[in-house]
This record gives sequence, C-alpha cells and structure tokens, in this order.
Amino acid sequence: MNVQVLIDSVVRQVTVLIAQLSTSGGIRAPLAHIANQVFLDLARELETQGVSRKVSADMFGMALRAYIRKVRRLDEAESARGRTLWQAVLDFVRGEELVTRERALARFGLDGELEVSAVLRDLTESGLVFCSGSGRNAVYRAATDAELGRLSQLSDEAGLVELAWVFIFHHGPLLPERLAEMVMRTPDDLAPVVERLVGDGRVERTVDGKLRSENFVVPLGSAVGFEAAVFDHFQAVVQTICQRLSQAAVSADAADIVGGSTYAFDVWPGHPLEGEVKAQLGRMRKACGELRQRVDEHNRTAEHAGGGEQVITYLGQCVRERDDGNETDAGEA
Repeated sequence: MNVQVLIDSVVRQVTVLIAQLSTSGGIRAPLAHIANQVFLDLARELETQGVSRKVSADMFGMALRAYIRKVRRLDEAESARGRTLWQAVLDFVRGEELVTRERALARFGLDGELEVSAVLRDLTESGLVFCSGSGRNAVYRAATDAELGRLSQLSDEAGLVELAWVFIFHHGPLLPERLAEMVMRTPDDLAPVVERLVGDGRVERTVDGKLRSENFVVPLGSAVGFEAAVFDHFQAVVQTICQRLSQAAVSADAADIVGGSTYAFDVWPGHPLEGEVKAQLGRMRKACGELRQRVDEHNRTAEHAGGGEQVITYLGQCVRERDDGNETDAGEA
C-alpha cells in the first residue's frame, strides 16, 4: 500500500527530528513517554475525525476492550512525567560542590553501575559536568552557567514565554489552566509568564478570562524561543499537508492557495548561480515580512465584522552535500 509506505517514511523523519530535539544544546530530554503519547494522540485524532473506537482498535491491531482500557489508563496518567536517570544524576551533581564516583554509584545503586557510569561519561563528554581523576577515584562537579556560556539552553524556563505565546496564538482563546497543561506547568508557575505576555501586549484576555493573540513572531537571531519557532514551523507544514490531503483528488495547480512546492538546486563552488540560489530564503523572508507589515498597517485602521481567514505561508531552506551528479526536479503538492 502506498499510503502505508508514506506513513512509515514520515514516522522515520519525525523520529529524526525528535532525536535531534532531545539532544539539542547538550540536554538529554526524557523520551520514555513518547510511545504512549503517540498512541494516545493518534487515538484522540482518529476520534476527532469521526473514526469509531472499534475501527480505531482494529487499526492498532487491538481488541476493542484492550484498546479502551489502554486509552483510559494513559488518559489518567498523562500528566505524569518522570525524570530520567540522566537528569537525576545531573541534578545530584549540581546540588553538591564535589561528588565522588563512589558516592554517585552509591546514590543510584538501584539503577546499576554500568548505567550510572554511562550517564556520568555522557554528562562529562557533553560539557555539563567536569571530571578530575579516573576510575573509582574520579571526582565530578557541575559546570557553572558562566563556564557553559549558554544559560538559555540549560534553563528549563528559557523560551517558555515564547512557547506559551505560540500555543495561545495557534490554539486560543485558551483558559490559563489549559495553557498550563499544554506547557506542563502548574497554573501558579505559569502565572508570571501569562502576566508578562499580557503586560507587553503580545497576548490579551477576553471577557471570559481566556487568552488570545493576533500574532506570533520570534525575531531572526533571537537567543531564546527556538522551541516555539520549531513548533510554529512544524505545525504550518503539517496543516498544509493535511489540507492538501483533503483535496487529494485535485491536481496541483499554480493558482492553488493551499499546497507546497519543493525545489532542489544542484550547485557547486564557483557555480554562477550559487549565490542567487543560497540567497533565496533571505529574499523570500524580506518579501513576506514587507507584505505582512502592509497587511498589519491596513488592519490597524480597517473596520471588519470579525471572522475572516488566516493565510499561513511557511518558508524553509536547507543545504546538504551531494556525492553524485544527478539532477533533481521540482516537487509539487
């Protein structure tokens, strides 16, 4: 089945993205809940699309009763997010001035010497922990924020403002309690973030206490907010593909207002068009930025009855090495 091949290929690409995100900046994000989260999110989305539980269970290769039990169990446990051994060891070392290898092994004795040793080695190699000595005599201390020079990536709160903002922009109006669930914080912990967003005008409260936003922007070169930007990019791609799939019987056309095109250009050092090709993203960003500014200026003074449409344009560009001379044509969707 071509659809099955497509699904398998998409899943592989998503796992590449998840692996990259989970190790970005030297951090090792917990992944133990991923399989359950994927199952639960798929089950919910199938239900949203009108697929019965009986059919959904069959799609997962499960008996209906087992399917319902699993959905119920995961629903109840969704808010539980345990720490990984990697995070626990890092927090332990950070909480002490110096930690001997023997003490670390004793503290996490139930987890196994090989596992703890592997974590200590990974923390050392990633630069989050410094080690003096070797073997059983090794002593560890956590690197300071000044030494790392990348406080924004080490702090769990870095980028939280932007992440909350993009969720409000895409899913609002949202109650603060629902927003807290989405960013995995308590309402009290998130309250200062919400007040900051409201205070600087990025977010507004509706009369019924919900949060909404008319726009979302992470400036180019911003040191924080990459998580929100990645989510924004990825959601735009997914929404575009889903809308295009709903029109699968319609052939792509240059006049389409929904769809995507991928163009690959083969260039090499000294190619007369290399500079023009690589400058594409900059030119498109500038053009779209100027157009959005004109739209915003008009909307500030225009009167309208509400509703309307939001047109989302996604721009992306990457460069990969080629080891052959094959030409690549454009792909249309």
